Amino acid sequence: MAEGLQFIRDYIEEIAHISDVDWDIFSSKLLKREFKKKTTFLREGAIENYISFVKKGVIRFYIPKEFKENEVTFGFCFKNQFVSAYDSFLTQKSSLYELETLDDTTLYSISYADLQEVYQTTQIGNLIGRLTAERLFYIKSKREQSLLSETPEQRYLNLFKERPELINVIPLKYVSSYIGVTPQALSRIRKRIT
Repeated sequence: MAEGLQFIRDYIEEIAHISDVDWDIFSSKLLKREFKKKTTFLREGAIENYISFVKKGVIRFYIPKEFKENEVTFGFCFKNQFVSAYDSFLTQKSSLYELETLDDTTLYSISYADLQEVYQTTQIGNLIGRLTAERLFYIKSKREQSLLSETPEQRYLNLFKERPELINVIPLKYVSSYIGVTPQALSRIRKRIT
């Protein structure tokens, strides 16, 4: 067993036991990918070929615009989470958005073709696929519910409630886009909170 991947096995085993045979098959397909801060590793129009598990770093999901200040940030992924432009991954069609690192990032990734093989050759493969789909759906659903039921101030507080250290990693312009306010409105929210 690859010792450096134990954190992924631990995450999976929080839900279900994975046999050593299944783990060896799955872990042999994982590719370690490292990116420097501010690297766009999936571009709009490209096909997402990986589901990845974040060992280290922060990733931003955004819709690029002609003028950078008009980009729309709609999600973040953090350490010990799955990350993928999952709609593009599932359909093997072009992504409508981009993925960018906000910090030096290490991912362990499995390709679309390798995941299909894991589905067919292991008992745990479908569980891994389901876990990934559920996690990515949860992030999307939580974001939609937040936009419909919370104030921008609540969205700001919730973003950093569980990971307050990230306030130093995520630039405020991305935070304001994510919570749906202008940078000036975010500045007022931050003043009210402090």
